[in-house]
Amino acid sequence: MALAWALPDEATDYTDDMLELVAAGKAWVPPLWPHEIANGLLMAERRRRVTAAQRSAFVEELLRMPIEIEQRSPRAVLETHINLATQYGLTAYDTAYLDLALRKGLALMTQDKSLRSAATKAGVKIASL
Repeated sequence: MALAWALPDEATDYTDDMLELVAAGKAWVPPLWPHEIANGLLMAERRRRVTAAQRSAFVEELLRMPIEIEQRSPRAVLETHINLATQYGLTAYDTAYLDLALRKGLALMTQDKSLRSAATKAGVKIASL
């Protein structure tokens, strides 16, 4: 979701709405989120979708947003994420977001169809305005 905020060609009404929602409140993300953002931005820069200056500006903007990174023990991650991935046919990376939403009772912000489907099956709401 957050990468779409940096890449104009990936922006949609939904991603714009979710940016407004996060900016006005607070969002929780799993510990892998900064790594995913860093990698996505680096790949976008290497593919000339953003400049180094745009990447840096976006990182600064993102760091000012009310986004909390939740920490989990390795045991909890390994046990929970493997079980969720097996149950819903997701990657372990995607289960990090599903697990967080399930445990905190949060709505999930995602454009990923598989993750949306799994969240719905698990009883997790999809975030909307």
